[in-house]
Order: sequence, then structure tokens, then C-alpha cells
Amino acid sequence: MIAFRLFNRFQKYFRKRVTESQKAISIGFYLAQRQVRRSSKWTTVLIIFVMTLTFLNLVVISGILVGLIEGASVAVKSQYMADVIVTPLADKKNIEESPAIIATIKTLPWVESMSARYTAGVEVEANYKERIKSSDRGDTVTTNGKGIDPIAEDAVTNLSKYIIEGSYLEPGDYDQILVGSLLLRKYFDYEAPGFSTLKYAKVGEKVRITINDQIRDVTIKGIVKTKVDEISRSVFFVDTQFRSLIGRNDYSVNEIAIKLKPGTSPQLVKNALIENGYGDHAKIQTYEDAEPKFVKDLKSTFALLGNVIGSIGLAVASITIFIVIFINAITRRKFIGILKGIGIHSSVIEYAYIFQSLFYALSGTILGMLIVFLVLKPFFAAHPINFPFSDGILVATLAGTMTRAGLLFIATLIAGYIPARIVVKQNTLDAILGR
Repeated sequence: MIAFRLFNRFQKYFRKRVTESQKAISIGFYLAQRQVRRSSKWTTVLIIFVMTLTFLNLVVISGILVGLIEGASVAVKSQYMADVIVTPLADKKNIEESPAIIATIKTLPWVESMSARYTAGVEVEANYKERIKSSDRGDTVTTNGKGIDPIAEDAVTNLSKYIIEGSYLEPGDYDQILVGSLLLRKYFDYEAPGFSTLKYAKVGEKVRITINDQIRDVTIKGIVKTKVDEISRSVFFVDTQFRSLIGRNDYSVNEIAIKLKPGTSPQLVKNALIENGYGDHAKIQTYEDAEPKFVKDLKSTFALLGNVIGSIGLAVASITIFIVIFINAITRRKFIGILKGIGIHSSVIEYAYIFQSLFYALSGTILGMLIVFLVLKPFFAAHPINFPFSDGILVATLAGTMTRAGLLFIATLIAGYIPARIVVKQNTLDAILGR
């Protein structure tokens, strides 16, 4: 019985406290609304502008830094590795059971296109007819040679889009090659030990290639230029000829790039191939699996750097709100004193200034989100930043953006509460008399 009475008293006390808090919040919201409406419009616009810039600083700086690496990652995926990549096992040179794997891939309903590639080391020599002695050092480079089906490769990586000079390969183009731009001094004027370029090679001229002691004169049909080094430092042949040059009679390829239909999970295709037993004959990876660890580490590092820079902007915004609210409260000390004198609780006044600061934060955040998702993100997607090694994009997810918005709200709430609390704690009579 005693416990029941205590419970009833606690329940009444709790309801009373909730009702009082609701009234305080309601009156505080009204006072904040009245204060914002009567304040200078230019001052309000300026504060919202500062909050918008702070929000953009939190989201955009980090997004561009991460996007710098993400752009390179997207390029490697779209121009070389595709959604799923099949490569030889660690102790093998070629993909075992290649014809069976390729046949299975073609039957999978989720696959849009596929490219099987042969690879081997190739020495390319330009201007070889001008060399007087066989002992003279020629205009040579050693690089990767890739045998491709031109039509299949273009369906997966759109390789033909990156021809900057000459033309793309056709299936019957024997004794013709595509050369990566980083192999030519015309496009990459840089010399270093182990990193040479061809000085005299150009479209339409013959070069001499050496593969496994086989020598053949071929014509440069086109120049390929991308920001993916694996492509821009390679030489491309038609696969049927390249296979004969490297003596590959068993049709065992070195790489299989698989492009999937939109919306398909790469893990689904990977699991399907493994369930068919091909995991014992080849390394089957989604792009996320195959992405080098240093690229993932770079993304994390740049995200951290962006957060550090953004936190400085957050501190500046907090100080700005603190100063604005403090000056506002100081100049209205007499009004605050009168409110307290007529019975308005100090918590109501504190709520008023908290709501006022949250209004600035909310306005700046909404405006910032509109700029990010409706202006900046589409703009950078259509016009990537031309970095030397990637096409930088803006990486901004809704979840990450909402987290940063939450941080801005918390910082603003604290920055609005502290000066209001300082002023409200002053003696009521001193505030009314301006002492």
C-alpha cells in the first residue's frame, strides 16, 4: 500500500515536471521566433551564410579528398578490372581450365560482357632500322603486352574511348598494335632508371617487338591514354596473334574481366563460379576484394585529413554562434531582467537562445545539403577535377552528411546555451537597472 502511494506521488510529480518543461519549451520557442523576426535581416542572412559555409567545409573538403582516391579507384574498375576479376593462382602463370571458366561465365544471367586477356612481357624497339651496330643501345622499352579480343574488351572497358591518336583495333588487325601513352616521350617526357620511353615511335610507323625470343615488326595503329597505369603502360595486340607469339596453345588466359548488369551484386557471380569448383583453378575476386590495401588506406587517411580540416571550420562556427548569442544577450540584458521579474523562469530564456542558435544551424544545414546534392555532386560527376593521376569526384553519402549535420547541431547547441546561461545567471535587479 505504501509503495502504491509512493508510485502515485512520483507519477504526479513526473507529470507536473513534464508539463512545466513543455510550457518552458513552448514559451522559449515563441520568444526565439519573435527574436529572429525582429532582428536585422542582413545579420540573420550573414549568420546563416557562415553556417552554410561551415557545413560545406565539413562535407565538401572531406568529400573531395576522398574523391581524389575514389576517382582513381573508379577508373581502375571501369577501365580495367570491371566488377569481377579472375586471375591465376599465386603459384601459377595462367588461369587453369580457362575455356571451361569462360564458357560458364557466358551462361550466367547476371553477366553483361566479359573480356579474356593474354599477358606477357614485351620489348618494344622504335627506330630500329637506324641502329648501325647490333650492340648499340636502341630506342626500347620493356613493358606488358596484352592480347585482347577488341570487341569484347571494348564492351567491358570502353577502351576505344581512350584512343587519342590513330584508331582502335579491329579483330583482323594482325601486325598492328595499340601503345599506351606513358611509353611515348611525346606524351610523357620523363626518364628515370627502369622507366624509359620511346622517343621516335608514332602512329603509322613500324616498331620491332620481342616476345619470348620471337621477333616481329608491327605497326602502331593507335595511342591509348588513360589515368590507369596498367593500361597506359601496356601494348595491346589482337588476341589470336598474341597467343601464337607467346606459344599459348592451350587457350589458358591470364585475366578475365567480367562486367555485370546494373544492380547485380558481384558477390553473386563470385559465389557462382566458386560453387562450380573454379576456385581451385583460379583466383576469383570482386573489385572490392582485389582493390590494393594501400588504396583503402589512402581513402581512410584522406577522410581523416578532411575531418581534421572540417573540425577547424566547426570550431569557427561554434565561436561565431557563441559571439552572436552572447552579444545579443548582453544587449538585451534589461529585457531579460524584465522577463525574469515578471516570473518567466530562466530556463525559458535559455531555451529561447538555444532555439535561436538551432534555427541558424538548421537553415545553414538545409541550404548546404541542397548545394551538395543538387549542385556540387552532379557537377563534379559530370566535370571531374583533373588531377594528374585521377579524375576527382565528390564523395558525399547521405549517412555521412547527416552525421556531420548532427555534429554541427551539437556544437551549435552548446555554443548557444553557454552565453545564454552566463547572462541569465546575472542578478535580476542589476539586469533591469543595467548595472
